[in-house]
Amino acid sequence: MIVNDLLTTLFYLSFFCNIVVIMKFNRFKTVIFLGLLAIVGVIFMQLFLLNQAYVFEKKDVEDKIHFALQDVVERIYRDNKTELPTTNLIKKVSENYFIVNVNDDFENQILEHYLKTEFEKVKLELDFEYAIYDCTSESMVYGDYVSFKGEKSKMCEDCFPKNTELTYYFAIRFPYIKQTYFKSLSQYWGFTAVLFFVLIIYVYSVFLMLRQKRYTDLQKDFINNMTHEFKTPLASILIASNYANSQNEIKEHPKLSKYMQIIINQSNKLNQHIEQILYFAKTDHNQVMIDKTKLDLKAVLDLVKENILLKYQKDIAIEMNFDRNYTVKADEFHFYNMLYNIVDNAVKYSENNTIISISAEETKKSLQLNLSDNGVGIPANDLPFVFDKFYRVTRLDNKDIEGFGIGLSYVKRVCEWHKWKVSVKNNAVKGITVSVQINKNDYE
Repeated sequence: MIVNDLLTTLFYLSFFCNIVVIMKFNRFKTVIFLGLLAIVGVIFMQLFLLNQAYVFEKKDVEDKIHFALQDVVERIYRDNKTELPTTNLIKKVSENYFIVNVNDDFENQILEHYLKTEFEKVKLELDFEYAIYDCTSESMVYGDYVSFKGEKSKMCEDCFPKNTELTYYFAIRFPYIKQTYFKSLSQYWGFTAVLFFVLIIYVYSVFLMLRQKRYTDLQKDFINNMTHEFKTPLASILIASNYANSQNEIKEHPKLSKYMQIIINQSNKLNQHIEQILYFAKTDHNQVMIDKTKLDLKAVLDLVKENILLKYQKDIAIEMNFDRNYTVKADEFHFYNMLYNIVDNAVKYSENNTIISISAEETKKSLQLNLSDNGVGIPANDLPFVFDKFYRVTRLDNKDIEGFGIGLSYVKRVCEWHKWKVSVKNNAVKGITVSVQINKNDYE
């Protein structure tokens, strides 16, 4: 049985190896394979040790049985005052069945007493049953079942076949010797069961991860295909709308001009969303090469402020409170988009009379840029997830918010590219504060 387990383990190990050879290796698959190989290797070693322990335990029990039976024969010959033969005293017929050649008369009661005594000496308290061959009747007689625990059981009469080669002998059988082997190895079996359980959990976890990865890849492909399919008709709409808006018939009609401007504005907004999604999907699993240049912080924020005020038709106050102006070393494109997304998100989740306060605070290791608003804030249970892709905080007033939930995720990604840190917290009174920690060597 143990050997079969070993062979089975080797088969599965070879099977998985072949699968991995066929698969195209990447980092994810390599980690999975190495983890699987490690667990299977540990299980294989455990089964090997279990097999060795089984063999050792079996030999130890058989040696004890042999020594005990040898002493029993010697005591019988001493009682009969006859010379002890030197060979062919004890014969092992099967794993649990032994024949002892006495070649002299002996009493069954004395035999049973000797058997129990000698087995106790070698600390082998196994239930056994014995039978004595009667040469006069040519049959096995005087048989009985002996239990060290005092349990009663019927003797198996058919389990003692007659041996035609011997005249005076007795046979002894251990009906539960195999159960003893397994019981003595209970700790090994427990460890093996735990390892198999770990293997099952690991395989199941890998299955879930592979399935989730597949869904993620399908989602990414869907987003890419969808957005690309949108861009062509959207470009046609923008071209046609701009052309129509330049015509005198439209210009001279205030309502038509207003509606056409709405079409153009909303088309541009939609195009901006599509570009944002495409860019985010493109950089999802890749480290972007950033081009750091010296940027005037106030100038970048002024540009963000100008574009935000053009976008939203409501009261917005953007205040900048700096002790001095700073020069930041960052990628111009991503740095601007990061600040724009933070401010844009603050406006989306604010009510009327939006106030956004931007300040900078120097520490020993960084420049902490704080962008605070007077919006509705973020529920405590949503705070850990605000930087997750596609995660959107639900407003308490159930107001629908534009966007796809990638703004703050993009902010975190830009900070990671620059090796900066970003955090968000609720203000004591109202709104939230997004803090960007710019490294010491990235500002002047």
